[in-house]
Amino acid sequence: MPEDYFDEPVAARYDDDESGMFAAEAVEPAVDFLAGLAGDGAALEFAIGTGRIGLPLSRRGVSVRGIDLSVAMVARLTAKPGGEKIGATIGDIASTRVEGEYRLVYLVFNTISNLTTQDAQVDCFCNAAAHLVPGGCFVIENGVPGLQRLQPGETVVPFSVTASHLGFDEYDVVSQGMVSHHYYFAGGRAEVNSTPFRYVWPAELDLMARIAGMRLRERWSNWHRAPFTALSASHVSVWEKVA
Repeated sequence: MPEDYFDEPVAARYDDDESGMFAAEAVEPAVDFLAGLAGDGAALEFAIGTGRIGLPLSRRGVSVRGIDLSVAMVARLTAKPGGEKIGATIGDIASTRVEGEYRLVYLVFNTISNLTTQDAQVDCFCNAAAHLVPGGCFVIENGVPGLQRLQPGETVVPFSVTASHLGFDEYDVVSQGMVSHHYYFAGGRAEVNSTPFRYVWPAELDLMARIAGMRLRERWSNWHRAPFTALSASHVSVWEKVA
């Protein structure tokens, strides 16, 4: 089982994230997008966490299940109103199987990069395909690696600078590795958290999908379906399981 970097201290503050990821303008477009793909079928969320997307999608009438590695995150999901309707399984999204067939499997907010090897990321695609009905879709929301921001010889890029939080991404361009360093300040105390990732390019994800028996259906810059361009900092990609 991979190491759980989303244990109790992280889970305790996760829903208070100051980046705005829980704001209605961030959540509702994602839920609209995913509900349209699920239709009258069931949805499976990889890394469901505290239910930021799974709960509002369930309230839309979509049958939602989830897989997550973190016991602490899932405990918060199940304690929320409506959480009892979502079956959440503790496990690794690269290998854990759950019962049922799904029209939609989705993985949001850069979480494919939490799998820190290429093999694990390929396995995640294969796991998604194994749960999908023919014609079903696998959706990933992920950032485009910010290597253009690196000056020659530099390895660190800031992504958050506020009075209560400093965040820095440290890149290893040889191995496609990255570590996100977080420094939290509250009540005169500082807390440090560092999480490893493997950054991955959209074209590389397309090849992973092909290995898993899926093909690219659409790619956008965001949940509003803005065009994906060379300047896009993120992408929402949809792959369809080949019948």
